[in-house]
Amino acid sequence: MSFISNAFAQTAGASSAGPLGNLTSFLPLVLMFVVLYFIMIRPQMKRQKEHRNMLAAIAKGDEIVTSGGMAGRVTKVGETFITVEIAENVEINVQKGAITTLLPKGTLKAL
Repeated sequence: MSFISNAFAQTAGASSAGPLGNLTSFLPLVLMFVVLYFIMIRPQMKRQKEHRNMLAAIAKGDEIVTSGGMAGRVTKVGETFITVEIAENVEINVQKGAITTLLPKGTLKAL
């Protein structure tokens, strides 16, 4: 009685076909990494770079929206914090990293 099926017996000799056999077994793994890079990693890095450039370009008078949803006009720019006027004579300090959007000028007319 034999415990090795014919399918296992046939594939045992084919896997030792040489260096080309080992290369083709890693090809799907390499291909998945390349696809993952172009679909997920590269666009995320591009968004981070755009956000960093937006934060560096913020100046007094710009209108912004924070991650908490507060919209206001920048009155003072510091190294890590920004002072934002959210209503007349109402100012708050916000971390630069909490700013999500730079609005076009004139969007906030009530301030």
